[in-house]
Amino acid sequence: MGITFDPGMVLGLIAAILSLSSFMQKRMFPLRAIAIFSNVFFIAYGYVDHLLPALFLHTCLLPLNAKRLWEIHRLTHDIKRAKDMSSVSEWLLPHMDRRSFKSGEVLFRKGDEAESVVYISRGEVKIDELNKSLGEGSLLGEVGLFSPEKKRTQTIVCATDGELYQMTDVMMYRLYYQNPSVGFYFMRLIAGRLMADIERARAMPTPP
Repeated sequence: MGITFDPGMVLGLIAAILSLSSFMQKRMFPLRAIAIFSNVFFIAYGYVDHLLPALFLHTCLLPLNAKRLWEIHRLTHDIKRAKDMSSVSEWLLPHMDRRSFKSGEVLFRKGDEAESVVYISRGEVKIDELNKSLGEGSLLGEVGLFSPEKKRTQTIVCATDGELYQMTDVMMYRLYYQNPSVGFYFMRLIAGRLMADIERARAMPTPP
């Protein structure tokens, strides 16, 4: 006597295979995508065979998985944008406090406790240790803020009058939870600063 596969059984088997396959995925995007297909087949299976619990469960899971898939897609897009320096004004400035500064003012000294990052919107500042000037669009203080000791690594003195935006570490952590791509932006920024330090050290003349 042969085994008869009715439509409901076929749909159920496909749904089970897809569900099993989703658990075997290591990356979240394909996991959620396969889970959505699994939900669709489980819904069809529940409808054909009048299985109310399966129908109810996967009708609830389908929009949830679709929402998570969209969030992963959006986060991936934001991470790619994180390498763009111009995104500072879009992401950070609406959450930062603005204030003016005067020529000669010390923003922070090397060894001070790091509690904030600073964005220069107008004017010019100088890094004492490097004798280097930075102007509009410069973001400062992120290395010390995220370092284990949370200490300033350079002394920053205002070379002219100007204006800056400031964000404390508490505000930064809060923003990170709202928009995780900010974390990837700072990872790229800090890595770039460290590579610049390495290149600068290599360019220094070797003592005899």
